[in-house]
This record gives sequence, structure tokens and C-alpha cells, in this order.
Amino acid sequence: MRLTTKGRFAVTAILDLALSQKGGPVSLAGISERQGISLSYLEQLFGKLRRNELVSSVRGPGGGYLLAKNLEDVSVADIIRAVDEPIDATSCGGKENCHDDQNDLWAGLNEHIFDFLSSVKLATLVAKQKERRAGVAGGTVQILDMRDKRPALAEPGTVAA
Repeated sequence: MRLTTKGRFAVTAILDLALSQKGGPVSLAGISERQGISLSYLEQLFGKLRRNELVSSVRGPGGGYLLAKNLEDVSVADIIRAVDEPIDATSCGGKENCHDDQNDLWAGLNEHIFDFLSSVKLATLVAKQKERRAGVAGGTVQILDMRDKRPALAEPGTVAA
């Protein structure tokens, strides 16, 4: 099973929003610049996130997006589901009457993946990212780069987003 770009970008964007909203809305242009995700793609993702009530929008000058729920109430699975990403490792794509001999194995894997992603809360990701950013002052540290499965390295005295 692999997490698609859409799901990874949605998690990355929500994490950026959570880290950047200091009492006010965060612009998609800012998220786009910090994360290297196209603005038009973010607009599509945030439309789905808003319809699923994970974010709220503020119109007008100084507008943007805010988290609509507490960090503890949002899981990675919630974010992925909101952007219509299936969490499915079966060869049948979740269809009924599958004739794959190993379908039970992959269906069981789906349950474990979903349970794991449901257990990872946005609050945990935010806390880990803040911890990593705080550690940058002491030297080169690994920080979470949600666009890639590999950690990125930051130079001493800098913060990589």
C-alpha cells in the first residue's frame, strides 16, 4: 500500500496550517511557498478539507484558512479520508466479490494501516515538528519533510519547513 501524493500533500498542508496559524488565518499562497505545492492544487485540497469541516475559510483581505477542530481531534486518517484518498492495499481496490486468493491478507493490512493512521493525531505531529525546530539551534538535526519519506537535514541556525 502506498500513500498517494494527494494524501501526503493534504497532511503536509494541514500540518503547515497548524504550525502557522498564530491566532489568524493562513493564506494558501503562504503554504504553497513554504511547502512547494502548487496553489491551484492546494485550492482543490482545501475545498475538500473545508467540506469535511477540518478547516474553515475567512474571506477578504488578511483571509485564509484556520483549523476547524482541535489538534487532538484530527487524525491523519481523517485528513486522508477528507481528500477522498482510499486506504486500500487489496488488488481489487475495495470492491466486493473479489477473487484474489490473498484478499483477506490485504484487507487485514488495510485495517492495520487505517488503525495506525487513526491513532496519529495532528497534535502529535505538530508537537514533534516544534520539537525538531527548537532543536535546530543546537546543531544540525533531522526534521520532518512530509513531501518525502526521508528526513531533511537543516543547517545549524536555520529552520527547514
